Amino acid sequence: MTIPLDRLVKKLDEGEIKRTASGRTLFKLSSYEGNPIVKPQELGLTWYERGKLQVGAVFNGGATIFQGKVILTPRCHWNYCKSKFFDPKLGKEKPCLENYVSEIWSLVSHDGIKFQRFRDVVIRGDGTDHRDFTYGIEDIRIVPHDRKYLLVGCGKVGPPFKASGGDRIAIYSTENFMDITYHGMVSIFDSRNAIPFFIDDETWLFLRFHPNIHLTLLEGGLNQLLNPFKHEERWIAIHQRKEENLLLRAGEYPHEKEKIGPSTPLVKTPNGWLFLYHGVGEMSADVCREYGLERGIDRGYSVCAALLDLDDPRQVLCRTKDPIFIPSKPYELGGDEEYQVDTPAVVFPVGAIARNKKLLIYCGAGDKHVTLISCDLGKLVDYLLENCRLL
Repeated sequence: MTIPLDRLVKKLDEGEIKRTASGRTLFKLSSYEGNPIVKPQELGLTWYERGKLQVGAVFNGGATIFQGKVILTPRCHWNYCKSKFFDPKLGKEKPCLENYVSEIWSLVSHDGIKFQRFRDVVIRGDGTDHRDFTYGIEDIRIVPHDRKYLLVGCGKVGPPFKASGGDRIAIYSTENFMDITYHGMVSIFDSRNAIPFFIDDETWLFLRFHPNIHLTLLEGGLNQLLNPFKHEERWIAIHQRKEENLLLRAGEYPHEKEKIGPSTPLVKTPNGWLFLYHGVGEMSADVCREYGLERGIDRGYSVCAALLDLDDPRQVLCRTKDPIFIPSKPYELGGDEEYQVDTPAVVFPVGAIARNKKLLIYCGAGDKHVTLISCDLGKLVDYLLENCRLL
């Protein structure tokens, strides 16, 4: 019997290869025609301020299939206001949000596009459940392993936007997405976007030590994640050896000029591990024209990809020289009368599902909504092998 999700997968577009005016060969992921698929007002993330309706945010959700349904774990917040702060890393003012404490809501969908709350499950990081971090929990990735699911996110030990070094790896697990166990956080260093994966009995972990992506083999195995406090010496050693564990360096390409970071859990293919990551930087007019834009983007988040060796993932076989998806719609760019955004020019992939030769990628858009983009998995891998080889 065909389940509703498979009907969606069958009709999703496969991505396309484009040739730019300057002769560059691009892979362009396909945007679902009904985007954005999750909007904050649909979940009641609204409030009134001086008699005017304000709309909150739901975005950056991990994704997996559980009992034939899609589970998302987006971060949600409301009752905040917009402001600005000086970013010393960039040397300029940036937009930020005040009174901002995110929590994670579990959502469920039979068909992969219409989502609702899953049993009102909430993961909080505001001091309600523990005191490890009290400024919110963000961007949980879902990693299936041995009939369980690891939920790995970013616990905030300082106010978002304003506290330099306020990000910590926060680790949870569940078997049913109702009963969720908190295992603690990695307190030793500042890092976000951590994603574990497994090769036989080995436990590997992607890390983002600003501005680069690192990959390390955990000597303590899975237990190092499930009991992080007991392995502090190993976490210290990982930080001390971070240059040895550098996988991808920011600044190699204009769209990755500012920083890069891990995005979705790995997808295994016959030719290697498909690794999606995000870049922050400039997008050229040449690339932007293929998305219907008249000019380039000075600063934005884009989707990038690499292919890693199946036996030794530290070996990068292929890496995209241009983004495979950029913000181009109002809900991804600056907003319009229909769609607001909290951060302009953002597409941020967090959840990926491989199903019937298609790749479904659930993204945050404008730090406000959830969108779905897709491609034929083999088509993307072939593009990497033919156009982006490093080894």
